[in-house]
Amino acid sequence: MGFSTKVQLIKRKASEQWYVNLPSAVAQAMEFDKGELVEWIVEDKYKMTLKRQKAKMSESKKKLNEETPQ
Repeated sequence: MGFSTKVQLIKRKASEQWYVNLPSAVAQAMEFDKGELVEWIVEDKYKMTLKRQKAKMSESKKKLNEETPQ
């Protein structure tokens, strides 16, 4: 299944910024966290891949880390 979105452009005097929004359903399915770092990889002119920079810690490991005294 795919999700369509529009590319947005904001032009300023000295610069421009391009935006592609991630639909909420996709972000939730991927279990993204606010502020999580990702990397765009340009495959070719028609394909980009969005990759997490660091693998997410599983919920069981998070819980174990929270319970383990340091």
